[in-house]
Amino acid sequence: MKSRVVGGGTEISTDSLIPAQPGDRSRPAEAGSALAGLFARHIKGRTDEYRDCEDAAQQRLDAFGSPRLGTTLQVRGVLDAAPHAFVPPDEEGNARLRRLDASLRVIEAAFPQVGTDVEVCRLTCEMLEGAWRSRALTPSRAEERETACACPLCRRLPTPLARTPADYDWRQSAGRPLTVKTWPYHRELDSVLTGGWVLARQMNDLERDLGYRHRFEDDILLFHEYKRVIDTIDTTRLTQLIEGRLAESFSTNTARALVCGLYAAHKRSADEFWLQQHHAGSVTLPQTNPLDQSSYSLLQMMDCLFWHVSPDTELWQEEHLASLLLCRVIDDMVDVRADALTGEISNFWLADMPTHTKALYAACAIAMVKYGCMPESHTPMWNTWLMPSTIVWLGLTGRHALWFDGITQGLPPAQDCPLCDLQPNACTGILTHGTTLTIAPRPSAPALSARTAELSARCRDQFPGTWALFDAELHAFEALHGPWHGDTDSTWEILRRTYIAAVEASRGTPSTARARDVQQDSGAVGSEFFYALHDPETGREDTALLAYMFGCAHPHFLWNATGYRPTDLAGDWLDG
Repeated sequence: MKSRVVGGGTEISTDSLIPAQPGDRSRPAEAGSALAGLFARHIKGRTDEYRDCEDAAQQRLDAFGSPRLGTTLQVRGVLDAAPHAFVPPDEEGNARLRRLDASLRVIEAAFPQVGTDVEVCRLTCEMLEGAWRSRALTPSRAEERETACACPLCRRLPTPLARTPADYDWRQSAGRPLTVKTWPYHRELDSVLTGGWVLARQMNDLERDLGYRHRFEDDILLFHEYKRVIDTIDTTRLTQLIEGRLAESFSTNTARALVCGLYAAHKRSADEFWLQQHHAGSVTLPQTNPLDQSSYSLLQMMDCLFWHVSPDTELWQEEHLASLLLCRVIDDMVDVRADALTGEISNFWLADMPTHTKALYAACAIAMVKYGCMPESHTPMWNTWLMPSTIVWLGLTGRHALWFDGITQGLPPAQDCPLCDLQPNACTGILTHGTTLTIAPRPSAPALSARTAELSARCRDQFPGTWALFDAELHAFEALHGPWHGDTDSTWEILRRTYIAAVEASRGTPSTARARDVQQDSGAVGSEFFYALHDPETGREDTALLAYMFGCAHPHFLWNATGYRPTDLAGDWLDG
């Protein structure tokens, strides 16, 4: 076997360019179809309770006179089309898959309750290996000219800002911008990336306590950081854990955590292998990747399906899976240029699908954030705070494009804005039968409640140039949410240093330094006031308003993250 030494003294095979031989264990084309079939068999349709809550929310909006009819955009269901067929893995990829399979067999033998989880992991990794090799072997091609799309979303796609790896130091979980960590008494959770999951779990557990809020010994979160996982998960230690402590104090989530840890370690290993090949000159990885709408969505489900803890009764609910997928889309929207620089294969904006499809996915994420601001959305399922808490955590750690990539010169016109008029939508059918987005004049509350009026008054006094916009967004928020009963002081301080600061900054000339100032201060204010979101009286109210301002409010800084400008592919410290 030929080999060469690359950065860090790692010896890798250069036989990766040799076509896989017949009879190789993995058949990624079949893996994608098998994974789609597995999801089709297990997904459960919308519950009557969830449908009733959606209807109640729409009836409340109708009371404002907002018309139901408007421009509609159809989003195709993921399972309607078979995933792309990928070439088989090379020798190294098959070796990685054999090591993974050995560990998965140990888990499945000890804990047959997670047999489905194991199969999802196995098929996802087979598809991932095939996608990487397909990307490496696909000749570079000129960018295909797409027919100009005249839909309201594509007409509004932004021009992206140029970025370099130095602009993304904040992506490291151990780095900035958190100057004061959220959980100083729990070292395993002392991380930018874990805090968002902790917030979602605590909010969900306030009323229907599943015992996840204060249980860390078998927590899935402990396995999700690649740098830790790859050093701590191997077959020998896994066997010892199963035969020892974990077998004595078993929970289904314990075994799921192990499966997720193995997936994270495998993905990290495959990512680094192909980036090393790229750096060594053995292959040239293009900026795009071969994932289509179906393969992207299925690949992402393993990234979050079992990390976001939920009751077994809700795990495969259609509405639950939709929220998982669109939370990942929001993360990709924020990280698109960083992912391009680091070689990430599973970012939807880098995937080989039409721009219109990507714009629809981004719009679905915004529509779901709006839906998550409505009180009716939080009744039927335990995990319904996932989207609002995700967008808020991104905003309060500086990871949100709202502060970093979204500050451009000038504000887009608010009149007849399709994003402002995008109606709230749970996007339940995004994996199955599809969903329909509606663009129609948004409702507005005729008057603000007392605490929201106080926020408006403070903005009028301190930032008169931003007040009209801020006040209009508060009226739109209360139409969705109803009267707001949050903590005025802490919420104002957060909004003053995040959303309002970004709007104020956008009035000047473009400046990367000014964007970085807002980004860094958002991490500081998050450190100072994150405790407020855990208040059982006002935390959910605060989270709902912040989610709206961070994800839905004009000028839609989040939407600005959908832009993408190709640059040189350069491996970096991969993180998430």
